[in-house]
Amino acid sequence: MIALIVVLVLVLVTFTGRLVYVQGIAGPELAQEARENRMTTARVLGARGEITDANGVVLATSVERYHVTVNQKQVATYRARGTSEGLDGAAGVASRLAPLLGLNAAELGGRLVGDRGYVIVARDVLPDVAREVRALRLDGVGVEKVADRVYPKGTVAGNIVGFVNSNGTGLQGLEYALDADLKGAEGEDRYERGKGGQPIPGGQQEATPAQNGSSARLTIDSDLQWKAEEELRAKVAETGADGGTVVVMRPRTGEVLALAESTAFDPNAPGDQATTALSKSVSEVFEPGSTSKVVTMAAALEAGVVGPTDRFEVADRWTTPHGETIKDSHDHGVEKLTATGIFAESSNVGTVLIGQRLSKEQRHQYLSAFGFGTRTGIEMPGESPGILHPVEKWQGRDEYAVLFGQAVSVNALQAASVFATVANDGVRVAPHLIAGWTSPDGQYTPVAQAPGTQVVSPQTARTVLSMMESAVDEGTGGDAAIPGYRVAGKTGTAQRFNPSGFTASFIGVAPADDPQVVTAVILHNPRSSIFGGTVAAPVFSTVTSYALQQLGVAPSGTPANLFPATWE
Repeated sequence: MIALIVVLVLVLVTFTGRLVYVQGIAGPELAQEARENRMTTARVLGARGEITDANGVVLATSVERYHVTVNQKQVATYRARGTSEGLDGAAGVASRLAPLLGLNAAELGGRLVGDRGYVIVARDVLPDVAREVRALRLDGVGVEKVADRVYPKGTVAGNIVGFVNSNGTGLQGLEYALDADLKGAEGEDRYERGKGGQPIPGGQQEATPAQNGSSARLTIDSDLQWKAEEELRAKVAETGADGGTVVVMRPRTGEVLALAESTAFDPNAPGDQATTALSKSVSEVFEPGSTSKVVTMAAALEAGVVGPTDRFEVADRWTTPHGETIKDSHDHGVEKLTATGIFAESSNVGTVLIGQRLSKEQRHQYLSAFGFGTRTGIEMPGESPGILHPVEKWQGRDEYAVLFGQAVSVNALQAASVFATVANDGVRVAPHLIAGWTSPDGQYTPVAQAPGTQVVSPQTARTVLSMMESAVDEGTGGDAAIPGYRVAGKTGTAQRFNPSGFTASFIGVAPADDPQVVTAVILHNPRSSIFGGTVAAPVFSTVTSYALQQLGVAPSGTPANLFPATWE
């Protein structure tokens, strides 16, 4: 009996000691370990910043959405608990969850079976649906807040704005180029979870707040962008062209008001049309043709080797010292043209007669100064610098061809920038798309404008601008005229080699007496006509007229005083 009592006392002492150890000594450590096992972490995304046009019209924004997730192991432990369906496990969860998500219960049930801890079964669910899913309190089912990116203007400026992937990372356009500033910083929530993965009321919670991204305000006018896209697509369809681009910019500030492409897509559903992060407006290069004669004329005037009224006898053909023939666009007899007349009539031969007065080094120097062979620095990804070979790599007729826009290549924005430089008294200003940034706390900061570069003197620029007026009033660009406004511009036609065909263009300035807008219209391989004055100039007239109205620019107040184009 005594032995039995001793044994009982020893057992009680042992259990008491163990209890004291567990509760008094090891208790806090074990409780902490248990708490850590119950803790789970959920990432919290900062709201992605908006992209708006110059007037605050939203082009890209984020809306509150939710992903419905499951832990397949926990779903397997679900018990119906007296519900009418009477189904346990994945079948039971699917039968209750599918109606809320608009899914087939059998198909959803198949996705709930397995041993994975995290599976997304529904993306971008609306908030009210997410609340209903939470209210079911299903084992292993959770809702995760995300931000869905939407583009309210659809195809308008889609080529500029771009789009994001399912994780909210920019893939194209400005969404890609500005991703680091738009996306902000990620935070996280840590909380104690119950058996079904749900937060435990009153349990431990820790949070690291996410930081929202900044919002970008563009220089783009979305209404003008829409008009440019509509007119361009209509002209591409009418002419059977392979595609085209319209650029509208402010010459004094470099603000790009429109950057339209005929292959625009809807970033809400980009599909197969958006397979690259590159915009053709800045990545696709072409020989500019006769629009490049602006550089030749400006260089010759600046160098003092020609004046606007200097007289020339111009045939329709000219043979280089190497025996190669340069031709005008059409056959004609010897014409008595001034330098202005050569420019207005877009004579290749006359341009060579003027340009050969410049050394090869001078020709290259001015092409480079006007931006050939150099990226403009536009914020869009994938900009090409174009092609401007060093003088020592010019071959055969290249030294003459560069005078009328061959043997060089530019993108559409570079081509427009040349005319903006002339319109801005010879000062080259970098084109840009970002007007400023709004921080998450609402503070707007405009982007500082980079200083311009004086390429030619104001006098030279104004003389070239006047000669460009002759090209519209008396030369090949008559269809670019805008009633009430003085227009200066230049037509262009250049042969394409890969793929074969022609590039037709018109680039101009309005009003010529107070330049406010530069518009470039580029059509690649139009079938109805290859001449820029025929197919591109009418688009210039319509789009630029709309731009002048949008900007509230008054009609021209003074008549043109043009240089003579011919002599006797």
